[in-house]
Amino acid sequence: MSVTVRVPTTFRTLTAGAARVEVEGANVRDVFDGLEAAHPGFRARLLDADGNMHRFANVFVDDEDIRYLSGLDTPVADGAEVTIQPAVAGG
Repeated sequence: MSVTVRVPTTFRTLTAGAARVEVEGANVRDVFDGLEAAHPGFRARLLDADGNMHRFANVFVDDEDIRYLSGLDTPVADGAEVTIQPAVAGG
């Protein structure tokens, strides 16, 4: 299934500046695998050594936070939009 991934500015060095990329995937994990295959370096920025999401990255499927769905196993429908947002902190 083809999905659109919205790439944050800080990750666009991996996509030659593209703000959106198309990848295949039935769930978020598959989408991340597709991102890594097409644009090496995404996995290290999104997942830890154990394959879990980094705390400082937020991921949404059609505006729904995957932390409140099924995490990396969240299904992604054909034509869905996956948004990656680095967490913002400060004071």
